[in-house]
This record gives sequence, C-alpha cells and structure tokens, in this order.
Amino acid sequence: MRWWLVILVCGFSWSGAFAQGWAEKMFKEGMVHDFGEVPRGAQLLHKFPITNIYAVPMEITSLVPGCNCITASCSKKQLAPGETATVDIRMDASRFQGPKGVIIRVTVGPEFISQAEIKVSAKSRLDVVFNPGEINLGTVAKGQTPTAKVDVEYAGSLPWTVSELSLGNLPVTGTFKELYRRAGGVGYEVTITMKGDAPPGSIKDFIYLKTNDTQTPLLPLLVTGAVAADVAFTPEKLSLGDFRAGEPLNRRVVGRGIKPFSIIRVELPDNEVQTSSTLPSPEAMVQTLGLVIRSDKLGPYRKEIKIHTSISSTPFLYTIEGNVISP
Repeated sequence: MRWWLVILVCGFSWSGAFAQGWAEKMFKEGMVHDFGEVPRGAQLLHKFPITNIYAVPMEITSLVPGCNCITASCSKKQLAPGETATVDIRMDASRFQGPKGVIIRVTVGPEFISQAEIKVSAKSRLDVVFNPGEINLGTVAKGQTPTAKVDVEYAGSLPWTVSELSLGNLPVTGTFKELYRRAGGVGYEVTITMKGDAPPGSIKDFIYLKTNDTQTPLLPLLVTGAVAADVAFTPEKLSLGDFRAGEPLNRRVVGRGIKPFSIIRVELPDNEVQTSSTLPSPEAMVQTLGLVIRSDKLGPYRKEIKIHTSISSTPFLYTIEGNVISP
C-alpha cells in the first residue's frame, strides 16, 4: 500500500514508476567517488562515465546537486544508442570543513523518466590550505606558455615539507619553492607553466604534491586551461539521430580559423559519406563543408572523416554519429 501511495502522491504514471532505477545501469563504472583528505580550498573534479545502453536516444534532463559546494555538468546531454559522455562533478573544498558527503541526482529521459544518485565525498583539512584552489592557465593560442601560481600553507606541529611535483602526462612544467618556515607553519609557492608544444584542446586534470606527511603523502592540485585550435568546426560532432536506410542526408559543417584558411581535401572512410562542396576552397576566416550521408545498414552509425586545411599540418578528425532505421 505504501508503494502505491507514493505513486499517487507524486503523480507518477505506471510506466514512469516502473521505469525508476534503469538510469543507474547507464553508470557502468560506478556512481561513488571519494576524494579523500584534501587541502582547504582545493578544487576537486571527477568525471563519471555514462553510456546509453538502450536502443533509443536518451537525454540527461537535469543534474541537481545536494550542496552549494558542488557544480555539476555533462559533456553531452543527448546520447545516441551506445554513446558515452561524462557527468562532471566539481567539489569546492573551501565551502566545508572536515568530512563531507553529497548526493547529485541525475535525471534521464525524456519520454520515460528515471533518476540515478551519484555520491561524492571528501575531507577538507584545516591544516593545509591552497590559495587559490586550482591552477587556471586560461585559454591561449597554440605556442603560448602562460604561467599560474598557487600558495600552499601548512599549519601544524609536523616539520612539513613538499619534496616533489608529480605532473603526470599534462603538457606543463612545474616548480615549487619554500617561502617561509616558522614555528607552527610553513609556506610554499607552486608555479605551473604550459608547454609551448601543448596540443590543441582542453586541460583539466590533477598534478600531485608529494609531502612527508604519512597520512596524506599526495595532495591533488587541479590544473585547468585550454589551447585554442587553429581551426574549429561546429557542431563539434555531427549527430544525425535516427535516419532511414537508403535515404541520403545533406548536412553542413562550419569551420572557423584563427586566420584565413582553405579546406584542401577531406579523407572519407567509404562511399557512405561524400562531400558536396567544391574543394579546395578559397581562403577565408569561415568555411562551410557540405556532406552527404547515406547508409543501407540498420543500427548504430559512426564514421570519422579527416579534414585537411591550409592552416594546420595535421588533419582535423571529425565524427559523424546516428542510428539507421528501416525505410
């Protein structure tokens, strides 16, 4: 009786109530993450992969954090069958002290509605502080080498030291130096610089400070930034949705460069994708590439084309996705 009462009060339909829980199955790699002990003020990030395991398109319709210390976003809202995106959770350790656990409700639809609950937790230390809470290198042109700094302060009885920076595979260099040491406290300055050969794209990952604290030997420090590509195409990915077998689709992709450029040629995977534009094109800041897509095979559709331009020595890899249905 209670179950039926909940349905009546909330106004759910039978199909909606029956569907509750299926969104959880889309998080095949889990829905729980513990950041562990982190410095006060640290900006934390974790990406939860979400995959559309169903035969129809799905949409992430809402993300509702349970605390103002959380910012939630998704890399892509609409997912074709078999497509994977990420639900990106940022946690601000300057907004709480000690242990903190938060639930983020993810709603998936739109025709049938289901919710999943992501859980993140962390313990914000009172004795270690980052100021600011992350390294933000900004968005720069290729070849530029911006620098950003973070102050790290420890207040306690340990002879606390930073011994090393672990940069992982990030395209950055890093240094640190001790600013002061006195009874009950020590301060360091961490400097991070983007490499001149950093490839185009976004940077959003952690570096780690190695310390002599046996309880927390590694402190995560988030590094964010981006290198602007010489040319960018929109939409970022060509999502066709459902389209009928045997019927050609005409689509246009728009490229914008940091200076005038031309599209020299396009490498096509097979005859299911053809260009409808005249190549090579005269140089301009904006170029439009016409594509004709056709397939006779039912089911998920995914193709990659390589767009060669006069502005870059490497081709731009462009993805086309959709789902082929019966005529």
